[in-house]
Amino acid sequence: MTCTARTPDAPHPLLAEHERQRCEVWTRVMGYHRPMASFNVGKKGEFHERQYFVEPGRSDPAAADRIEDRVQACAS
Repeated sequence: MTCTARTPDAPHPLLAEHERQRCEVWTRVMGYHRPMASFNVGKKGEFHERQYFVEPGRSDPAAADRIEDRVQACAS
């Protein structure tokens, strides 16, 4: 992969493979924060089964779904 120039409408610059790094996702578990990389198989399954709270009357109830998608994409 080669690095290309950023265009004005691009959401982020394109990176070469040697410039990329793994995204570390942290989550709150039992009152403290831990990186998901340290989770065992069962805890990773519980994380993906979580339901996110959406306040009644919120103008965009789909926002919680988008947050989960971003976390899923980052964690894989």
